[in-house]
Amino acid sequence: MSRYRHRDDHDTAASRADRPRPGPPSLADLIESPSRRDVVRSFASFGAALASLGRRLSAGGSLASLASRASAASPATAGSNAPALLGFKHVPVSTDDNVVVPEGYTASVLLAWGDPVGIARSDLYMPEFQPDASNTAEDQALQAGMHHDGMHYFPVDFIDSPVLGSVTGRSSKHGLLAVNHEYFDYGLLQPEGAKWTPQQRVRKAQAAVGVSIVEVQLLGGKWQVLRPSRYARRIHANTPMRFSGPAAGHPSMRTAQNPDGRTGTGTTGNCARGFTPWGTYLSCEEGCYAFFKPRARPSMDEQRIGYGRGEHFGWSAADPRFGADRDPNETNHFDWVIEIDPFAPDSPPVKRTALGRIQHECAMPAVCKDGRVAFYLTDDDRDEYLFKFVTSKAWNSRDRAANRDLLDEGTLYVARFDADGTGRWLELAPGRNGLTAEKGFKTQADVCLRTRWAGDAAGATPLDRPEWVAVDPTMAGRVMASLTNNTSRKHDPKEPGTNAVNPRAPNPYGHLLRWTEAGGDHAATRFDWEVFILAGDPANPDKIQHGSQKGDAFSGPDGLLIDQRGVIWVQTDMGSGDPKVFGNNAVLAVDPNTREARRFLTGPKGCEISGATLAPDGRTMFVNIQHPGEGTKSNWPDQLPDGRPRSATVVIRKNDGGVIGA
Repeated sequence: MSRYRHRDDHDTAASRADRPRPGPPSLADLIESPSRRDVVRSFASFGAALASLGRRLSAGGSLASLASRASAASPATAGSNAPALLGFKHVPVSTDDNVVVPEGYTASVLLAWGDPVGIARSDLYMPEFQPDASNTAEDQALQAGMHHDGMHYFPVDFIDSPVLGSVTGRSSKHGLLAVNHEYFDYGLLQPEGAKWTPQQRVRKAQAAVGVSIVEVQLLGGKWQVLRPSRYARRIHANTPMRFSGPAAGHPSMRTAQNPDGRTGTGTTGNCARGFTPWGTYLSCEEGCYAFFKPRARPSMDEQRIGYGRGEHFGWSAADPRFGADRDPNETNHFDWVIEIDPFAPDSPPVKRTALGRIQHECAMPAVCKDGRVAFYLTDDDRDEYLFKFVTSKAWNSRDRAANRDLLDEGTLYVARFDADGTGRWLELAPGRNGLTAEKGFKTQADVCLRTRWAGDAAGATPLDRPEWVAVDPTMAGRVMASLTNNTSRKHDPKEPGTNAVNPRAPNPYGHLLRWTEAGGDHAATRFDWEVFILAGDPANPDKIQHGSQKGDAFSGPDGLLIDQRGVIWVQTDMGSGDPKVFGNNAVLAVDPNTREARRFLTGPKGCEISGATLAPDGRTMFVNIQHPGEGTKSNWPDQLPDGRPRSATVVIRKNDGGVIGA
């Protein structure tokens, strides 16, 4: 989630008064009760999935498996016969400035802002972090960036497996971590009293965002970053990129610096993430407007995706690229999904325009029954949409290079949630679902450049800030999304009223949404859905404050992960809530059978928790602590009396080496 704007104030300048709205509320069977949609899916058998290459992907670490691991019945209908999944004692609410994990677990810092990533080139060096922030922009370009967000673990032997992503040959003790760095903080980047020029300030800030790739290994019972490493890499706001897919070369993509419209420079706002079954990383750009100085009179298209909100970071003073008043097409180079090959450090990142241009929060994959790959996409603004992209071709598990451009051709959909608990994926293509030439959709490039407008025209259902998506590896076709909050639903007359999928007004604490694709196939165009949990305090009877889960209170569900046992790991980024009830942001494990939420980790003061990912064996969890000290004072993790707070990746292990959470 973007934190350089107020978490509950994601307004959009262009009016949405003409949007189609879902039908009237029908809540009785949609909240807190097992759904009729969780019925036996016997057609999703192991053998059928194997024959159809139905390799399922978990949201938390498995890149793929040889066959579907779908269960015959939903855990939600398994009743008292379901096994107990949460085997740890919850940690209490905390407002302390540290990381707390359950008894029997250890958490340690692996990679903090400013740590060298370990680039193995003779002409480079590995600058150590200077606590006084005296590191230069050149140093920062070789160090981990700020404000860690989405993240994924890639087994280092992945591409050497006979079948890509196979269960065998995937190391849980040696891998690559790809880590997003969403934004930065000038107050931390610059030494106190330093008289830096705008160029110095901006260049260091530009080097502090983007992506870090580091090589990590479990050695002597402790995870370490390997330095130097042939895989180590930094990608930032000045890294050369290329564009592919429908919008590449479009007139709107042609800029003064890159007149071909097929190449570009840099990435910013790297929020949540995704990955592919062929072992590449997907970094999602969100809130890129905050890096640009807008035009005095932004176009409606610019306003629709946020570029009328004003400049936050002042980059245009030192880099004309970030002045939309000078070259408005430069803004079109941002707000995409970027594919990065972590195993090829010299390969250019590719912005895949076929996945649309929105405030991308994540791009989570699932393999369809015919071997094509679906990617679930979220748009993190209030009253925005849930999308899905399905590749035109099946992925090739035996030839990694054959998948190189798989994300350039496919079908883009947007979700409509009907009040009866069913839904449809509406195709976004010229001539389909209201996308006419008169409305500006002459080509697929128009759809990809104006994806929010396309969702409006198709009649998609606005949601309460869709954040992360997790694909359930225990049941074919089942998916979950976190909707973080929407406090404006009641207060803003432009906001829609409540409906079945957004049942609270205001919605200060958010909720979890779950759906099952028809036939258990991620390529389906119909689905059944339910509100899985309304977040809040289970002990509070007030309808706005009440949490429908059992167990511990939580607010602001953001990061989401479902492990191989079906446990749902929720990472929070609270926009509001009583500290005595919710404390600092946390990681909670949710039992899908009982809907009990149990607090597993609490973070230091002022932080957001994000990026949880697992090693394939489930015995190591990596979690990001983002922006500790925001809005308060923190000196985590160094705990120096006058130290600077540093975002960091934390690694969690069970002391007996067992499965996390069991």
